Amino acid sequence: MTDERTIEDYAEKVLKLAKDTVIVRLRFFDAALNRLVFEAKKGCGGYIFDGETLIYDPEKLLYDYKEEPAFAVRLLLHILLHAILLHPFRKDRGDERYWHLATDIAVEELILSMEIEGAGLLRDAEERIILGRLSKWVPRLNADSIYREFMVGGISKDSESGYARLFSFDLPKSAVKVRYERDEKLSESDWEKIAERVKAELKTFSKDVAGAEELLAALKESTGKRYDYDEILSRFAVMSEEIRINPDEFDYGYYMYGLSTYGDMPLIEPLEYTEEKKVRSFVIAIDTSASVRGKRVEGFLERTFDILKKSVSLSERLNVHLVQCDSSVTEDLLIRSKNELKEAAANLKIRGFGGTDFRPVFSYVEELREKERIKDLKGLIYFTDGYGVYPEKAPDYDTMFVFDSEDVNRPDVPFWAVKVILENEDDDR
Repeated sequence: MTDERTIEDYAEKVLKLAKDTVIVRLRFFDAALNRLVFEAKKGCGGYIFDGETLIYDPEKLLYDYKEEPAFAVRLLLHILLHAILLHPFRKDRGDERYWHLATDIAVEELILSMEIEGAGLLRDAEERIILGRLSKWVPRLNADSIYREFMVGGISKDSESGYARLFSFDLPKSAVKVRYERDEKLSESDWEKIAERVKAELKTFSKDVAGAEELLAALKESTGKRYDYDEILSRFAVMSEEIRINPDEFDYGYYMYGLSTYGDMPLIEPLEYTEEKKVRSFVIAIDTSASVRGKRVEGFLERTFDILKKSVSLSERLNVHLVQCDSSVTEDLLIRSKNELKEAAANLKIRGFGGTDFRPVFSYVEELREKERIKDLKGLIYFTDGYGVYPEKAPDYDTMFVFDSEDVNRPDVPFWAVKVILENEDDDR
């Protein structure tokens, strides 16, 4: 009877053979594949990938390998693409279940497009049928586009379980019962460097690889720069004068000496005026077209209001216009205090859901300025999917177009506007 150690040995040999097969046929993956860690854990029930370590059940691996010899190769390609596309490190997704499913589908679509000899599974024909259906309403089958479709259009339980059965290899992260600590952990920046190397080498070998163009596009999207929204928002701070003591220029020693020596006459009068950065007047525009709604809008508002409350010192009298819009302005909520900011984030009801045209918002802002309902406007923050008509003329105030994901098919943002891809910090939300 085969003992446990022999089972682990056989499973390890299967993974080593699969690893050699991938490196021989896809040389640009060698550096990335050599950074993965494999750990056998009997009884875990399947495969768990955390962005660095593949935890696998050796008995399950041998069973799957016996059923389909290409299974181990496909498994390695699946988790490798997750890693170099930085899927495990994305913190800006409100629904983790949908995000994991979307990334699994995107990864499998890439593998099928590459047509790798020796990596085919029996279920591939069924996968291609499902991918063909999805492509009818998702322009590009990348993780962000699929996730966006799931969040906007929803997904039935039957479809969700069907997608998971076909496209998912690993178990949910919650299935991990043992936490593995290592002296050296691969960070997101480590995988970004690996991804850049894969991109460079893929360009050299791209003529020999089917689906190379799709893989390069996916790598470009995943490694694209995401700006610090907190830092960019500071551009909208306006200098204003507040009546308050400036502690840097006031000496209490001389002040008290004057009072004690001359009675009610201090030697130095306190400086009552000091300039501080304040957010006073600006506009937050929310594109409420069909593809921008629900948790995506809620997440943007929570993030924006959190930054305003914690990172920027607000004037006591605010003049913030929270505008909802699609092809026209559908609502304008005026916010004048921190408390109103909090209420707006919690109780905002989305209206609209039409097509997208950015120009009406800019025209509406000009009307507000002409009527002097907005004075000293510093900027406009426009949260959108980017599929709309931009104004041809640059406004005389800062404009920021904010997107929740990268999209190579999105029209270019005008030169006069700041483009920001949201990336939430690792927080408790």
